[in-house]
Amino acid sequence: MTGWTKAEPEGLRQTIRDAITQGKAGEMTSTERAGSPGSEIAYPEVQMHVVRPTEPVTGRVVRNELCVGRKAASFVRHVEIDVSGTPLEKSFRAGQSFGVIAPGEDAKGKPHKVRLYSIAAPTAGEDGNGCVLSTTVKRVLDENWEDHKLFLGVASNYICDCQEGDEILVSGPNGKRFLIPAKPEDHDYVFIATGTGIAPFRGMLLDLLNSGCQSRIVLIMGVPYATDLIYDDFFRDLESKHTNFTYVTALSRHNQPDGKGPMYVQGRLETDRELLAPILRSDRALVYACGLAGMELGIFQEMARLLEGEDLEQYLQCDADALADVASWTRKMIHKQVKPTRRVFLEVY
Repeated sequence: MTGWTKAEPEGLRQTIRDAITQGKAGEMTSTERAGSPGSEIAYPEVQMHVVRPTEPVTGRVVRNELCVGRKAASFVRHVEIDVSGTPLEKSFRAGQSFGVIAPGEDAKGKPHKVRLYSIAAPTAGEDGNGCVLSTTVKRVLDENWEDHKLFLGVASNYICDCQEGDEILVSGPNGKRFLIPAKPEDHDYVFIATGTGIAPFRGMLLDLLNSGCQSRIVLIMGVPYATDLIYDDFFRDLESKHTNFTYVTALSRHNQPDGKGPMYVQGRLETDRELLAPILRSDRALVYACGLAGMELGIFQEMARLLEGEDLEQYLQCDADALADVASWTRKMIHKQVKPTRRVFLEVY
């Protein structure tokens, strides 16, 4: 997996910096105006739906490689798609998603619907010119509960099967808030991912680190086993080159390399509190979480145990009764008794 260590040419550094702080020529930035903490944060304007699913354009697969260990429980692939010459060229940003339309028809004889995938490329693209976007795809392989026949996810297996040079129908981009702020250096970052939720953070990290941003950045990556870690060598290489970036893993079904027992991503807020508490207690930090639905509950509970008073209120605005019994929180309470502020960014599915 050493192929995932990609050094950016020095000449791209200013291009990347310009891309993440200014966007395309003529773009303006917007500011959230909600009254909660973080409402003053300015975000870059983004382009959305420049290519609609009803009128997709043709991209070309230029790279398709496994990005987990050979002994991983799942097949996860890094796929790069050249969209040069289409409206998608230079129109996407790290943190957005794009659509893929698989060929053929569904069981009802209708064309397959668009499936959205997070962009794993930096804003300047894999090529540095905004022409090649990428994504992280896990093959969906399951068994039908009723007749025990094999079920194959249509879009995921289609993308994973693509060979270099194959054409693929794409649309997008989608999404306007799961983004790095317009002034990245004004903030520190805690990125928390499970599974293929790592995809947007790959692009965001490349944007931040290759632009020379010196903010503190922590990435927590959660998977069942060490063999399931996605882009593991890539992130370890980034960590070795950038002193402001820390990469932490959480294995849910195996002991940690440091000897600690199995844990989910939120467990790192406790075991690595000396690293994370100072960052989260500052007024610079932003928290991003991407992955399986439900992960946010454990993260919020652990944040409520780690932080108090105004430190916690930067991220969560909680009813007094809820704060008195954090262990009893449920997902139904999120956005009601437990409300994340604008300093928290969620993409769960």
